Amino acid sequence: MRGACRRFASRTIGSQGTELAWIAAFLLPYIAVLLAFLLYPLAWALWLGSTPSLYRELIDDPRYFPTALNTIVYVGIGTNVTMFMALLLSGYFMDRNRWIKGLLVLFMLPWALPAIPAFVAWHWMFVGRFGFANSLLEQFFDIEGPIWFNSYVLALGIDIAATVWKWMPFWTLIFLAGRMAIPQEIYDAADVDGAVGIRRFSYVTFPILGNLYFVCTLLSALWSIGEYSGVFFVSGGAPAHSTEVLATYGIHTAFTVGDPPLGMAAMISALPLLVPLTILLMRRVRANEVQL
Repeated sequence: MRGACRRFASRTIGSQGTELAWIAAFLLPYIAVLLAFLLYPLAWALWLGSTPSLYRELIDDPRYFPTALNTIVYVGIGTNVTMFMALLLSGYFMDRNRWIKGLLVLFMLPWALPAIPAFVAWHWMFVGRFGFANSLLEQFFDIEGPIWFNSYVLALGIDIAATVWKWMPFWTLIFLAGRMAIPQEIYDAADVDGAVGIRRFSYVTFPILGNLYFVCTLLSALWSIGEYSGVFFVSGGAPAHSTEVLATYGIHTAFTVGDPPLGMAAMISALPLLVPLTILLMRRVRANEVQL
């Protein structure tokens, strides 16, 4: 009896040891990657920008506050236009016609394209007096187009338009999936009650998708705050760095000017925007878990 118990205990310990070995085999590489590519760079960046004198230097820089304002405008307008247009287009793509399904595939191409070639294409469309946009204006309307990137308003507007064009298909697909998850019985009941067209959207569709819309808006805003390529490759901060956002300002300061601590401080200064949005997002997600 004792021998059987010992054999059983040895098998149990051996199986537990094998399970621990498999767990370690899967977890250790993950932990190593997490430390090497996320935690260590993040900790180093926070340490690099932790000196209070760096923020006094930022405040003294006349370009910093306009850049922070550009970031707010870029994120605020770009995010809200993207979400609103994506929500409307998701309703259009609910149509089951084959040609609309084919159009959806084409509509997704901007999101599927790599960001850098897409934004470089936008740059060459508007660069100089002989860009693609000005050529069209001259060819079809006999209008001499402006030098787009010599104007602050036009340059920042093109940056925002390029970002909306790039990311709107992705959010349209998210809202389309949300619409398709709504049971048809709800729409049938709304039709019986006379809620059709705009009324059905106002009283049925949007209330159901409202939480999804809010969460997607927060996520888009969080991603847009750190957006670099949309401004750098489209306008390059033109004219004279007046349309830079905090991401491009920080990269320019760190690498072009050669002051990494000040560039990192510029990045960290976006935390007053990032932290409240992140907290709000987490609270919303937890509230949804409670409701479920």
